[in-house]
Amino acid sequence: MDEFKACNMLDYFPENILIDVLSYLSVRELVRAGRVCKRWKRLVKDQRLWRFVDLTAWKGVTSRILWLLLRQYLGCGLRCLRLRGLLLSARGGTFLSESWLKALSTRCPRLSKLYLLHADLRSLPSCQLLPPSLQVLELRGCELPREFFNQTLTSPACSQERAEATSSVGAQQQGRDRKGKGLGSPSGIGIGRLVLNNVPSFTDQHLQSLTSWERLSRLELRDTFRVTANGLRSSAAKDGVCGVEGLSRLKFLEIGITGRQGYQLQMASLGLGAGWLGLEELSLGGKEVGPGLLCASRLKDLKCLCLWACTLSEMQIVRSCRMLRGLRQLEFLDVIFQPRQCPPVVEGEGGGAGGGEEQDNEEAAGGDNGNDENKTLDMNDPIPSLRRSLAVLLPSCTLVFTNCSVQINAD
Repeated sequence: MDEFKACNMLDYFPENILIDVLSYLSVRELVRAGRVCKRWKRLVKDQRLWRFVDLTAWKGVTSRILWLLLRQYLGCGLRCLRLRGLLLSARGGTFLSESWLKALSTRCPRLSKLYLLHADLRSLPSCQLLPPSLQVLELRGCELPREFFNQTLTSPACSQERAEATSSVGAQQQGRDRKGKGLGSPSGIGIGRLVLNNVPSFTDQHLQSLTSWERLSRLELRDTFRVTANGLRSSAAKDGVCGVEGLSRLKFLEIGITGRQGYQLQMASLGLGAGWLGLEELSLGGKEVGPGLLCASRLKDLKCLCLWACTLSEMQIVRSCRMLRGLRQLEFLDVIFQPRQCPPVVEGEGGGAGGGEEQDNEEAAGGDNGNDENKTLDMNDPIPSLRRSLAVLLPSCTLVFTNCSVQINAD
């Protein structure tokens, strides 16, 4: 009887408090909580609980479960959706279908971010099937078709319109006008940030297809081993016959290869040597840092530079930053700095007049023995010296060091 009364005490809690409590549950636990009673079922369907939906931890999510969530729970409150595909699953099968993506676009018109993990997207002809409200698309470990990023999509409806257009000259001209408006209108792919992490199927052809995206301003390429320097050079924003060609709206570019055995290093960052109009922020990581620093001086509009997950020397950084006079921020993230190479002491130096100074300093040397270790560390630590060198080269640049360390030699 006491347990029954304790359970009924939940009826006296305000719904706002209950919704806050339910917000700590995962998606799978929320679905189970909706089966407790009618009141909980109504509370679980509140859109405040379905703004950020993460299904990556729910293993075994099939298309049937996705349809169930879309019909009963997902709605206009959804902002961010994270899904795990069946690419590494033994069962396999179709994960994202065209009908489900169309229903997602209708029921969730405010969805702005989509994250796909280990999803096989080769069954989708184009990314235009994704919700048009997307602003951020992140793909990790996914398989892509060859023309996934193209904006032109051939469908039965389009082929029927073309057949009707060819029936008469006037209809044909009207079809051409519609086609021209469709290609030139800003209502195409509205994604502004594209993140590709460990997508081996992403090639130079996909990169070239991104030049037709009118709103793409941030592009992050991590472990995209098939992107070459020629592909990056052909997609760079440059002056053409009809104005600026390529990825003209791109402001942020990240290229990083953290190292995987069995793949040939393409050094795609060498493609930056041809220049890139309008590129203000550049992030280089792993094995792309060295080639990228050689070409960073060609980026006239560069203001922020981030170097991460690499090993650098003080001389390498100073030589690369001499030509980056317009740099406003230089960030080092998870960088291992090589120790400074101290010049050898020649025997016989300091003799003559210097001998008297050594005798005068013998008494003070006894008090400085406790700081000898700290002085040695400061001489080997390149970070203070690097700060002083960059302060002279780039007086208006802000330096940021995050989780950096100094390499310790065995000698």
